[in-house]
Amino acid sequence: MYIKKFILVILNSFFLLASCSQFGENPSGDHLDKIKKSPNYNTEEERFENRIENMWDQMSEKDSFWANPQKRIFNNYFFNSAQTVPEVELPEVKPPNIKEFMQSTEGIKFIWFGHSTLLVNIKNIIVLIDPVFSVAASPVSFIVKRFQPPVLELKDLPRIDYILISHDHYDHLDMETVIYFKEKDVKFITPLGVTSHLKRWGVHESKLFETDWWGKLEFEGITFVCTPAQHFSGRFATFSSFKTLWSSWIVKTESNSFYFNGDSGYDIHYKQIGDSYGPFDLAFIDSGQYNERWREVHNMPEEAAQAVLDLKGKAMVPIHWGMFNLAMHDWFEPVEESEKYAKKYGIKLMTPKLGQLVSTERQNVFEKWWKDLIDK
Repeated sequence: MYIKKFILVILNSFFLLASCSQFGENPSGDHLDKIKKSPNYNTEEERFENRIENMWDQMSEKDSFWANPQKRIFNNYFFNSAQTVPEVELPEVKPPNIKEFMQSTEGIKFIWFGHSTLLVNIKNIIVLIDPVFSVAASPVSFIVKRFQPPVLELKDLPRIDYILISHDHYDHLDMETVIYFKEKDVKFITPLGVTSHLKRWGVHESKLFETDWWGKLEFEGITFVCTPAQHFSGRFATFSSFKTLWSSWIVKTESNSFYFNGDSGYDIHYKQIGDSYGPFDLAFIDSGQYNERWREVHNMPEEAAQAVLDLKGKAMVPIHWGMFNLAMHDWFEPVEESEKYAKKYGIKLMTPKLGQLVSTERQNVFEKWWKDLIDK
């Protein structure tokens, strides 16, 4: 226990020295006073909470090495035989067909950039979701490196109307990307508290919009609904966690809607969201970087499929895989498992290549592109 704490202190000290600005800044002053009024904020513990009380503490105890050292000695990153990183670059459409993406639509078009980064055109409104364009999803460039460069550089992206953020972890909130957009004519939408990081990085307060679970933000024909997730937050390892809220999102117009999962373990919130706002044309679901030991905060494969059913999603798009290694499973396991459970439950599955343009207004062709890489 003491060795673990010592290692964490050393790592945290290193990160602090490496890049202080990457940690952003947690809410304080009037901003914090406003946040404390949230029903999801525990004023005694000074942190946001999940629906299940003490869930994180219980998970941490279960995940302790000493809880089951015989099992844990080989079930970790140091003794892992899985192919967590592909040996070759994943097939992609590069560059994506941005001209067609930007053409007028009465439906939804999207391009997946890998992991949880999505570019969406919903009835001619352009939304960039959890954009990470840096070389790594961490405070330093040599940890959690991306599998390959993005299919588009930041400078080649089309005009963006809104940037939607689910929570403040490095694989969802990227300082480099935020700084690129800080002078652009774009609105940033986040759950409670996350805008504090953005202000720290120079984004003007007039461009920042945040809300609590079940809160709505409406702009000229488009509605963003902040919906619950079962997860956690924090950019400084084990310190300063739970100071900002985590969420999933609904994005809807009069005729179309989609659900974006962010990161979440399986719980009753999926059915609550489906009953309140479903059905959804598309459900982008956290389907990778899972482990039985931390299933409380990331869907296990069958749970991801069940979530789509609960949400009343018309089609499932697995996300949170295909660009960063954050778990111990094979890099291709998430899509293999998604395929298996989608077939079991009769769910329409969309598995685009990186950069492939997908549209709800036409028939899309999805190749099982990962199969050849598994065979190799």
